[in-house]
Amino acid sequence: MKLTRIVVAAVAALLTCAASAQEPIKVGAVLEVTGPFASLARQIENGIRLYMARNGDTVAGRKVELIIKDSQGAQPDVAKRLVTELVTRDKVDFIVGFALTPNAMAVAPVVTEAKVPTIIMNAATSAIVSKSPYLARVSMTLPQVTMPIAQWAAKNDIKRVYSLVADYGPGLDAEATFKKYFTAAGGELVGEVRTPLKNPDFGPFIQRIKDAKPQAVFIFLPAGEQAVAFMKGYRERGLAEAGIRIIGPGDVVEDDVLEAIGDSALGAVTTHQYSAAHDSKLNREYVKAYTEMFKIRPNFMSVGGYDGMAVVYAVAKKLNGKIDGDKAMEVIKGMKIDSPRGPIQIDAVTRDVVQTVYVRKVEKKDGHLWNIEFDKFDNVRDPGT
Repeated sequence: MKLTRIVVAAVAALLTCAASAQEPIKVGAVLEVTGPFASLARQIENGIRLYMARNGDTVAGRKVELIIKDSQGAQPDVAKRLVTELVTRDKVDFIVGFALTPNAMAVAPVVTEAKVPTIIMNAATSAIVSKSPYLARVSMTLPQVTMPIAQWAAKNDIKRVYSLVADYGPGLDAEATFKKYFTAAGGELVGEVRTPLKNPDFGPFIQRIKDAKPQAVFIFLPAGEQAVAFMKGYRERGLAEAGIRIIGPGDVVEDDVLEAIGDSALGAVTTHQYSAAHDSKLNREYVKAYTEMFKIRPNFMSVGGYDGMAVVYAVAKKLNGKIDGDKAMEVIKGMKIDSPRGPIQIDAVTRDVVQTVYVRKVEKKDGHLWNIEFDKFDNVRDPGT
């Protein structure tokens, strides 16, 4: 009788393990699928799906189930509600996504309480990952990619600059960082303006810049529609002809909007962590696979999505499919990834990304516009923390 009970218990345990092995690893992605920032979310989602297509939808013996939720733009209350649903109802193992800072900031208390490892795939305000021990970032911070352009400009005889940034966390980070490092190197800001995040009219701002007669305009705007609108105004109001150059982090001339901007982008010098023109075998393969699958050019947000899923898969393999929040975060700390942008690492202390930041210039090759890298800053950490 005792032996029978032991056998029954053993069989039950085996059945439970077998059932558990069949349960998917659930990844909840919160993205701005609709609204003015939909193009950003599309690139991140494409990167996620490309990684799964190239690496399979099974890891450590478990299927990977992707659950996408739409925050409908910069809607922190919506993002917080969606993450709450993902952890309480869907029982997700990971949270990923977040093109925008307000949404990423809002979910920190939820993922902390639920102990769900959360990968930031774009949102770029320095303070985000400090808000929860369950947050890590694979993208960049605005100070991280802004400090190099400030240093480059000062070393290349650009002394008088007008600053224009979007009036939200990343824009304020970019503004403060550029001002700090540019003025420390002897540069002068001849004007500063912050533009609304929603539906800005750039015309009056661009005229103000032209009237100030700087050597360059430092600009940070969210990649996509705003960048295209500003650059068209820059061309129409004759700033290029007036000798006013474009400098800044790379969002304003990102890869997927360059063709829409047109030749007015030529000569813009930016610093960023990724260019579709990055010269490496891994990136050439990435760009080829991405354009074949989605029929558009990848940008830095797509790489954030791609590398974020690489983190998810690496954690699942290391933990043999048994996802635990605390153990997952220990695996993530110090993790190294071979990315299309080049090697990156998640800092073991800050859980933020350490990477090469490239200096790029918009040039035309074979009839198309590209961000061509011509210099770099190695092993850049976030100077904003």
